[in-house]
Amino acid sequence: MSIADIKKTAEQKMARSVESFKGELQKIRTGRAHPGILDQVQVDYYGSLVPISQVANVTLLDARTISVQPWEKGMGAKIEKAIRESDLGLNPASQGDLLRVPMPALTEERRKDLTKVVRNAGEDARIAVRNLRRDANEHAKKLFKDKAITEDEERRSLDELQKLTDRTIAEIDRLVSAKEAEIMAV
Repeated sequence: MSIADIKKTAEQKMARSVESFKGELQKIRTGRAHPGILDQVQVDYYGSLVPISQVANVTLLDARTISVQPWEKGMGAKIEKAIRESDLGLNPASQGDLLRVPMPALTEERRKDLTKVVRNAGEDARIAVRNLRRDANEHAKKLFKDKAITEDEERRSLDELQKLTDRTIAEIDRLVSAKEAEIMAV
């Protein structure tokens, strides 16, 4: 494995960490409705737990209401129960086959709690990126120890890995501050 391979691998893994973090941020709800909010809710479907998106059509009715249209007649009650029992704080209303899930307005206290959740998720993402940097640095040091590269090449690669880490962490910080601003906007 060469220095270029180490950098490329670290860069790809860091990019995946950022993408994963973006996915986490989308699950944290703001005042607006988003169909992805229900992705984590599991429904009992003939004895096995499956995501709602596999048993129903999840769409937006308006900015504050999600509509859930089950594909089978008997699934409405099970989906409604699963949404109520989830920790999302949502209260679905049944209208025949259609479930309407209104998004309650966020209180100031709930907004502050959500910003704490965002900060913790951001810190977890930063830790993951630092761990990737550490692994890449260990690979570079091992190459130097095995005399596959010179000391200058090792030093240069460590500096480049640090710059890559700094850029990735700056991106995570930008995402955290943008999500906090979105949550705190009334």
